[in-house]
Amino acid sequence: MTPRFDKLASRAVVLRRENVDTDQIIPARFLKVTDKQGLKEGLFCDWRLNADGSPKPDFPLHRPEARGAQILVAGDNFGCGSSREHAPWALTAWGFKVVVSTSFADIFKNNALKNGLLPVALPAEAHARLLAQLEANRTAEVAVDLAAQTLKLPDGSTAAFPVDSFSKHCLLNGIDELGYLLSFRTEIESYEARRREQDR
Repeated sequence: MTPRFDKLASRAVVLRRENVDTDQIIPARFLKVTDKQGLKEGLFCDWRLNADGSPKPDFPLHRPEARGAQILVAGDNFGCGSSREHAPWALTAWGFKVVVSTSFADIFKNNALKNGLLPVALPAEAHARLLAQLEANRTAEVAVDLAAQTLKLPDGSTAAFPVDSFSKHCLLNGIDELGYLLSFRTEIESYEARRREQDR
């Protein structure tokens, strides 16, 4: 099961970097775990922390206005590189529910959708306007409506984003692939009962 996702309004963190790969999102040394415990500390740690482990105060995630933000706005081609599922795990462990970019690596996008993290790919023009508005007002809110597949910018304008119908259904209902199959449990059991009767 994953948390239901319908609408979200939140401040956003701007990470103005392109081609952010999964090794930068969560370095390989954190991949020894088989669950999600502790992955929050590994998120962007090579960018976020000094060599002694102290936080870099100027890194976007450490700024005061970033506290509690559930939307990350990044540059183009977010999530490229290896296929590690730990990348969306680390992002959700930090508290992010949405990542906005102009494009996503396919494997990252699929892993994100399966783990309750919504990747919102905006047209370049809308993405540029969003960045400009957030940099002008770092405490501005962005609103995401999954059912309508729209993102509302701080100025009130909206931009549409794509999402496949199956992933949308799962997110809206808070289910994963197994949960989707189990939603047909009554039909499956009825079919199996009919087959048993026919085989007698």
